[in-house]
Amino acid sequence: MESISLFVNALASGLLLGAFYAAIACGLAIAFGILDIPNIAHPTVIVAAALFVSTLNSYGIDPLLAGILLAPPFFLAGIIFYKGYQLVFEARGAPDPLRSISLFFGVALLVEVSLAIGYGVDLRGVTAPYIGRSLVLGDIRLPYRMIIAFAGASAMLFGLHQLLMRTTTGRAIRAAGVDRQALRLVAIDPERICRIAFGVATCTAAIAGALLIIVGPVEPANSRMYIGRALAIVVLAGMGSINGTFLAALLVGLTESFVLFFLGASWAPAVSFALVLVVLAIRPQGIFRR
Repeated sequence: MESISLFVNALASGLLLGAFYAAIACGLAIAFGILDIPNIAHPTVIVAAALFVSTLNSYGIDPLLAGILLAPPFFLAGIIFYKGYQLVFEARGAPDPLRSISLFFGVALLVEVSLAIGYGVDLRGVTAPYIGRSLVLGDIRLPYRMIIAFAGASAMLFGLHQLLMRTTTGRAIRAAGVDRQALRLVAIDPERICRIAFGVATCTAAIAGALLIIVGPVEPANSRMYIGRALAIVVLAGMGSINGTFLAALLVGLTESFVLFFLGASWAPAVSFALVLVVLAIRPQGIFRR
């Protein structure tokens, strides 16, 4: 009976954790998977959003509402950043991947150092009625903070899916990941579409940051915990697939949860990379094709 209870708790925890990972990875799925921009600074931007949420929360604003309020400024910041990236890199031809990675590594380091100076290196948290409480269903104990993260992540990914599949702008974003010049044939400016896409990717960091600090306290160096998982999820999903990102994140979350429950915490960090090796060996294009 105890083993059944452990299994059910591991299953429930894995699903909740996986949806949270999907929120962390979806912005990278757009930037890297569709636009071919290796934005390894994305988790650092998420941590920045989380710390900004903690500041707004100190004025009595709910963390989720704070994330929504931060979304428009982050969208605008993404558009401005991409404009500079386009002028420096893409305007001179196909950007060198090594130079792009070096740029985003530098951005991540700069943001992390700035956050450490501004917020210090101590953990920052938020307060809300649902933090610190759990939903108990028999032997299953589900923290409300994880339930909120699951709901918020699911809603965000559903919205992204609808944007990319149901709107003209979304279809143009998907087309930009295949052939940008073809957009000119239908009188669409590919540079404008790419700016919007990168703005959307950066906008997701605001919501993901709110979910991150709801899940647990945050400090500036936390981004290092998530960059590997985010990249692994994007590769597992199939580059640029939002549905695939959600399913791949659930797979990573479930696997980590079962490993944590039955083998111990020391094995859990290796799960995402092991899954990448297995899936790429069997299906190199990922769970879903690009």
